[in-house]
Amino acid sequence: MATIDEELGQIERDIRTLKIEFEQYFGGGRSRPPTDTQWRLETNLKRYTDRAGELSSGQRFRYSNLASTYAKYQDMWRKKLIQKESGTTQHHYGAAAKAIEAERARKTAEDAMRTRIAAEAAVKTLAEDTALSSATAIAHAAADAATRAAEVRHAADFALALSDPEHETEKVEKLYQRLVEARTETGEKAGVPSLKDFERFVRQKTKDLKERGGREIEYTVSIEGGHVKLKARVSS
Repeated sequence: MATIDEELGQIERDIRTLKIEFEQYFGGGRSRPPTDTQWRLETNLKRYTDRAGELSSGQRFRYSNLASTYAKYQDMWRKKLIQKESGTTQHHYGAAAKAIEAERARKTAEDAMRTRIAAEAAVKTLAEDTALSSATAIAHAAADAATRAAEVRHAADFALALSDPEHETEKVEKLYQRLVEARTETGEKAGVPSLKDFERFVRQKTKDLKERGGREIEYTVSIEGGHVKLKARVSS
């Protein structure tokens, strides 16, 4: 059983074939219009008009293009048929044959109009789906950005005080974790020192600042200009 894409490909080939056969007919290379090919093509187009809900967005777009192309050709062929049937070159047709061809042209024009309406509806649906997808993508991106911003602010607002890092290992580890989180957010994770080196730095920094006076040293993690800053000051 042929897939939807394969059937759409057959419709595209039928349109090209029908175009060639009509050119042969109008050029005198065929004695009658290519009604068999036309009937098969219109049957396939009508089937997909009723099955639009089964098509993906890409398939609906492809179908609408094919239907629009056929409608354009059909309008051109209808006009040429009218000119040809009303001209003096069709003396080999009797009155009955002319009446049949005129009725066929009228029905063909009606079918072309219905096909064009279906194609326009498919395009509208695709546009709505695309707009919805774009809006959804924008909303998701905004939500992600807000989440990242909140996480950055959370890391940037972090602060704690140390008086004796040698015996406050949990606090030092927490400060280190906040520093890693902030650097991860800004893309500076590669510059984060090891926990052991960080502990050594905090112990030395705390000792140096306490010698200037004060019992506690406040450490803060902030983000300034897209870069993480670790600051220390005497708090009391």
